Amino acid sequence: MDLLVFGPHPDDAEIGLGGSIARHTAEGHSVGIVDLTAGELSSNGTPDTRRLEADAAAAALGVTCRENLHWPDGGIVNTPELVRSAVETIRRHRPRTVAVPHWHDRHPDHVRSSDVLTSAAFAAGLRRYAADGEPWRPDWICYYFINDSVAPSFVVDVSAHYEKKWSALACYRSQFTAPGTGGDGVATRLTAPTFRALIESRDAQFGALAGVRFAEGVVVREPVQRQTLLKQSR
Repeated sequence: MDLLVFGPHPDDAEIGLGGSIARHTAEGHSVGIVDLTAGELSSNGTPDTRRLEADAAAAALGVTCRENLHWPDGGIVNTPELVRSAVETIRRHRPRTVAVPHWHDRHPDHVRSSDVLTSAAFAAGLRRYAADGEPWRPDWICYYFINDSVAPSFVVDVSAHYEKKWSALACYRSQFTAPGTGGDGVATRLTAPTFRALIESRDAQFGALAGVRFAEGVVVREPVQRQTLLKQSR
């Protein structure tokens, strides 16, 4: 697989990298999404509802596969059991790149999953690490969900695929439908009209910095290597 995107909850991969996922699938790359939890602690929706929504979003983005590891929502910690679960997932899919949440985030599950998945990406390549599957180490780890205090290592132009991102997010009616507008949920940060504005303003800001309409930012821990100092290769 070319790209494997891990999301702590169903809809996280779409919020953080929906445009990038759509771009990669449109360009013929194989992309998978792995949801770590079923979102069972969410104020709105149920695990069954969110599973159906996640499947619909995956179809909208054109990903190769989507699965859920059923880690405990609100209980993600760096334990041998969770690391092994992620290691076996990486070894099974053998991705060139894995995308995981950034280690600085307002949501504790995002922060802790970043720690677990970083450990797992390293352990997956150790031949003596006791887990199912042949050793496999991704080429690199890309961290998404970066906030205003973190500068991206690079951005991905998703302008041509931005509507596909919102088509995928629209599948999560239980999470984004405001009370009194066809849903039966309660008001949350996600149901507020300002939440879409927050996502779009972030992606528009990254886009403006790169001279495009919309872009998604990514952080990597090692230097980004280029072949020359020329902006465009010929």
